[in-house]
Amino acid sequence: MNMSLVKTDSNLPERPFTAVDVQSMAINRYALDQAISHGDVRRPFRGVYLPSKIDDDPATRAAALVSVVSSHQVISDRSAAWVHGIDAFSLTEEAQPPPVETCAVRGHTRTRRPGTDGRTRDLVPDDIVVLGGVPVTTPLRTALDLGCNLNRREAMAVLDEFAKKHGVSRSVLSGQLSRFKGRRGVLQLRDLIPLVSSHTESQRESWVKLAIRDAGLPLPEAQVWVDVEGIPTYRLDFAYRLARVAIEYDGEDHDNEDQHIYDEERRGWLIDHGWTIIIVRKGDFTGDRLLAWLREIKDALTPTYSSRRF
Repeated sequence: MNMSLVKTDSNLPERPFTAVDVQSMAINRYALDQAISHGDVRRPFRGVYLPSKIDDDPATRAAALVSVVSSHQVISDRSAAWVHGIDAFSLTEEAQPPPVETCAVRGHTRTRRPGTDGRTRDLVPDDIVVLGGVPVTTPLRTALDLGCNLNRREAMAVLDEFAKKHGVSRSVLSGQLSRFKGRRGVLQLRDLIPLVSSHTESQRESWVKLAIRDAGLPLPEAQVWVDVEGIPTYRLDFAYRLARVAIEYDGEDHDNEDQHIYDEERRGWLIDHGWTIIIVRKGDFTGDRLLAWLREIKDALTPTYSSRRF
């Protein structure tokens, strides 16, 4: 990738740049704002800009933070997850870019540099990888930290993402727990590790799995294929095969007409062949709406016939 300061007609660099570059290169603020609104430039963090047309890989993402991070500091937590291709930020933070999260290496104090959120943490060399010239916590260390630091549902989703994209397995995570003894959040991490799976395909699917477990229900199998005439044809987000109960999360991608027609056809066939389909949607994770679909699962799993006479 060419990271040189080749300019476009709007005088914007064709490489990652920062707020300091905006001032020093006399970049037109209106042109920059227009580029952001049109999606030509992304602003993942305060004072950090990424042209959309350059390669979007871990090295490029890390290089975007070179000018923001102080010496002896390591990109960590949600910022490290972003470098590794995993989004751990909330929708609100996407609208208002957050500071870059860093931690100081052993023997140094946390940074107070503007645009950063500095912390201290007991890192060892194996916890750090250098990408694009910038030290970043490894996928394993980042997963462990976020398993402690994030809210429970978000932590579950991030752990599943690291399992899927970076092969951070339950056994590998468990092997590191002794290092975290006494750390705030380690009880949550310990509780979530047995649930980690590389098969969940979205953040909300991770939330579905966690809600089922927290309700005391048996965990379903993820990404289950149903055969039609011996051919794997329909894939279910979650299923209890023997009970023929399926749980599907319908995100925004299910709102378009073609997907809706396909869902109706697929679910109609499944119902005709003895399956119970329970659908979970975006707003179904709190209050009565959460309890409603969990009750549906419980009722569907309750046997309607018993061989016991008395």
